[in-house]
Amino acid sequence: METVLLYILGIVVVLVGIALSIGLHEVGHLVPAKLFGVKVAQYMIGFGPTLFSRRVGETEYGVKAIPLGGYISMAGMYPPARAGGASRTSGTDAAVLEEGYEAGGRTSSTGFFQTLVQDARTASADTITAGDEDRVFYKLPIYKRVIIMLGGPFMNLVIAAVLFAVVLSGFGTQQLAVGSVSACVLPASSTADVCSPSDPEAPGSAAGLKPGDQIIKVAAIDYPTWDQVTEVIRTSAGKNVQFTVHRAGETRVLTAVPLLSVRNVLTTKGAVVTDANGTPVTERVGFLGIGPDRVLARQPLSRVIPTLGTTMAADVNLILNLPQRLIDVGKAAFGPGVRDPNGPVSVVGVGRIAGEVTATQTSPFAERFSFLLGLIASLNVALMVFNLVPLLPLDGGHVAGALWEGIRRAFAKLFRRPDPGPVDVAKLVPVTLAVVLVLGAMSILLIYADIVKPIVLQ
Repeated sequence: METVLLYILGIVVVLVGIALSIGLHEVGHLVPAKLFGVKVAQYMIGFGPTLFSRRVGETEYGVKAIPLGGYISMAGMYPPARAGGASRTSGTDAAVLEEGYEAGGRTSSTGFFQTLVQDARTASADTITAGDEDRVFYKLPIYKRVIIMLGGPFMNLVIAAVLFAVVLSGFGTQQLAVGSVSACVLPASSTADVCSPSDPEAPGSAAGLKPGDQIIKVAAIDYPTWDQVTEVIRTSAGKNVQFTVHRAGETRVLTAVPLLSVRNVLTTKGAVVTDANGTPVTERVGFLGIGPDRVLARQPLSRVIPTLGTTMAADVNLILNLPQRLIDVGKAAFGPGVRDPNGPVSVVGVGRIAGEVTATQTSPFAERFSFLLGLIASLNVALMVFNLVPLLPLDGGHVAGALWEGIRRAFAKLFRRPDPGPVDVAKLVPVTLAVVLVLGAMSILLIYADIVKPIVLQ
């Protein structure tokens, strides 16, 4: 029973974290929009039917039935089709499609895509009252529009930074450490368990390495993995290798000289490789005589920025390779393959991982809660990076539209041409619909895969 409750608790914590992250993302848009005088008609978490809402001043705040995002509805996100025409209301994220949903849809004889464009210009036009004609988004200076649209991703960055700071410096993380240090060097063929007086001291012991030393840096690699440490040792026989370790609250720099050693070549399963005659195959590699361990250690706040950078780089790589990643997910979901633990997941998959980690009672609860905070931080980084993709309805699409308008106007001024006016991003609404449909299909695939072929934690 306790395991089930912990599993549910993990899911609830992550879902609440995601909801708060979405809400604060939209606050990142809302606050600068209001500061710059733009009329904001709605602040909504979710899409579809409204569950409840409350009007405060001129803005309606509420929650909708489908918790897959949020939006704010701003006056004049899309400029009029003609100079001097009435400005129209739209908003961040998928607001234009949501407003079309609330209006119940419209019909037109001018064609499907033309209808989409026209609907984008006319959606929620009734919310613009007399006297608010200049409180529209598209009339703002370009830098203010960019600030409003980047406010959401910036808020996610702040959330991630705070949570990573709590995880790294408050709870601590699993840190690579020295687990064992050999006292002497024994031949590869030796079966002895203890050192004799004639056996030379092991290089690791001679360098002063001790069990429990946290490995902060080896050679030029900060916070290395054990595989990286092993590779440096193996390729540095006879050379000085600097180890930066943390011991008893102090940081020390130790110099070790790996010994050139002849060792049996092993398979990935640890078996000795032999040649055609059955003779063990050997190789000449560096030897230090240390083994790995993992310890929970608090990290300095300076580790927050590198952690953010590493997480962002991983998310950018995932997005750049998203088509292939989704193909791999499909193959795993509908075939015998296994899921890539570093591949994309849906909210269902995230909740499942959170539940499994929280229900695992082999580690202290503080470590499990720290994992959940780190998971929410990583989701905020992913939300930030994804929203910066320069496609509507994502924030990056609106930023790209504003920057393109600035470029057009700069060239017009440079060549003394008439001001081309604002960019009519409403013409890109068909692209917005296509992006939404693709995202919807991707979500369905990931949810299905997370149900039938979930990622297996190591």
